[in-house]
Order: sequence, then structure tokens, then C-alpha cells
Amino acid sequence: MRLTPPILALLLTLVPSLAGTTAPVLSEDGGIARMIAERLGDANGFRDHVMVVAHRAGWKIGDRPVRAENSRAAILHAAEIGVDMVELDVRRSSDGVLVVMHDATLDRTTTCQGEVARYSLAALRGCHLVVEGSQEVTAETVPTLAEMLAVARGRILVNIDNKLEPEDLPEIAQVARGLSMTDGVLLKMAVWDEERLRRAIAVRTRIGNGLAFMPIFADDAVNDPAFIERVNRHLLAPAAEMVVWHKNPAQAITPDGGALFSRQAQAVAIRTNAHLWINTYPITDRPEGMVAGGRGDGLAWRENRQDEVYRFWVERGATIIQTDEPEALIDWLEANALRRPYTLTN
Repeated sequence: MRLTPPILALLLTLVPSLAGTTAPVLSEDGGIARMIAERLGDANGFRDHVMVVAHRAGWKIGDRPVRAENSRAAILHAAEIGVDMVELDVRRSSDGVLVVMHDATLDRTTTCQGEVARYSLAALRGCHLVVEGSQEVTAETVPTLAEMLAVARGRILVNIDNKLEPEDLPEIAQVARGLSMTDGVLLKMAVWDEERLRRAIAVRTRIGNGLAFMPIFADDAVNDPAFIERVNRHLLAPAAEMVVWHKNPAQAITPDGGALFSRQAQAVAIRTNAHLWINTYPITDRPEGMVAGGRGDGLAWRENRQDEVYRFWVERGATIIQTDEPEALIDWLEANALRRPYTLTN
């Protein structure tokens, strides 16, 4: 029998059906991005809307890469289908420019070979993005962070997966400020103890006001709701990214979400007006749902067990899901009355 935490137990039955809603209405002045930012910043006002984050900007359909990851094409497609936020991975060229690339090397995702950090920006301009699997070579080359933020501006929010040091986050924030995107970017940092919290506070102070900043908690290091609450309040966090480990393929999937999705953790989220964020995307050559307690995209779609993944996490308080299947997830959420449409009269 499924256990349903009482804080959000009535959500699925009380929200009126929004099945059949359409993609957001875009406007020239970036109204859609402002509405998404409003929902990010007011979790308690939008707990009947599950935000969808496209992992690596949205590169897969049915577990098959169909677009180059971290590409302009991926951002534009994500915005078109109504995704709330895209994830972009940030690294640095040899001449110090912030660029967007997931891996430390160029081998898997471009026509070039070797470490990103050994290439100048001019050299990276000759590295074309490829679609993993088919190896289709695209017209796009390795982009700068500024270029990718400019594509997203006004259309969709950007979740920065910083592959550098936390102390590089203020520079990333400055790029966003230069593009007038202070409300369009979400920065984050893993926090697991008091020393790490002090470091996060220092980084947050350097970033300054106006940009959203959230902690990442992993359940092998964090299980105290009081610590989660203290971190959320210190960082003024609109969300907390929760990692529920499933490292052993023989391990049973989580029956309850663990400490990070306990009733106490849900109460902290409500008190601090913060979203609970779960990542359901797979990690290559690792157990299914490795960062989601075994309840990930593969279980949902390959085994047709969406309720045991997405409904499970929503019933335990998740209001942000990062996935490799954003289109299918949005369709499922809308069919289950878990999305509010974006309109310019919102």
C-alpha cells in the first residue's frame, strides 16, 4: 500500500484538471520567463504546478539522443514545448572564457578531441556539436555561456550546472547581469556540512541580490531537517535540489523518499517557501535512477511505471523534476492535472 504524506496528500484530488493545456504563450518582452521566475520564487503559491527542467537543455526522446546536448536547438525546442527551465553545463576555455560543455573533454559531444580547458575560444569555434549515438554533425559549434543565455533570455529559465569551483559562480552571475537576466538564471552549490555552508554564504554574498541560488543536498551526508532549514534561510533559496542515492543495482528502490523527502523535510520546504527538486534522469553506466532512489526516467518509460516515479515524487513534495524526457513528462503532468498553463494574463 502506498504511503501518502498528509501535507500534500490532497493535491492530486483538489486541483482542477488542466489536461490538454498547450505550450506557453511567448511574448517579445520576455513575459513567459518572468512568469516562470515568479513560480520559481513562490513555491507555496504554485505547489499545484510541477516545474520541468530539461537535463543538458533537452537532448533525448525515448532515451535516444535526437539533438546535440547543450545546444541552441535544444534550448529553443525546450521553450517551444513548455519546459520551465533548461540545464546548461559551464566550463572554461584555455583563455578564460566561460563555455557550455558537459564533459571535461570534447571527445563525446563534438568533432574535436581533448580537454576543453586546453582549447582557446577561437579553437573551440572549430569544434562542431554532434548528436550522441547517430554522430550527426550539427552546424553549431561549442558556445559561450553568454551566447546560450542570450538564446534563453525571455523564453525560459536556465539552471547552471557549474563544472568549475563554487568561487566561479559570481563570474557566471556577472554574465547573466550583463544580459539583464538576473531573474532568468538559477545558480547552485552542494552543501553538506557547516564548513560548506560558510563557503556557500560567502559565495552567495559575492553574487549579490537578484539572482536565485539554491543548495544541493545528498542523503549520504544530509538528513537533518533543521540543517536543511538553516541552509535554505541563509541562502534565501527558492529551491533545494535533493539527491536520493541508489548506487547499487541490487538495492531496492526507495519506499518513501528517505530523509530528504520526509514529512519534516516537506514542512521545511513549506516554511521556507522553497521547492523540492528531484533528478530523474539516468547516469550512463550507472544503476537506473541513481540520484532518484531508483525511481527514474527509465523505470517510468521503459517499464511504463510513471506513477511509481513521477506521482511518487510529487506526493512526497517534489515540485521541480529534472529529466531527460521533458516532452513526455509534461504530457503526463498535464494529463494528471499537475501543470498550470502559462498565459500572458496569468
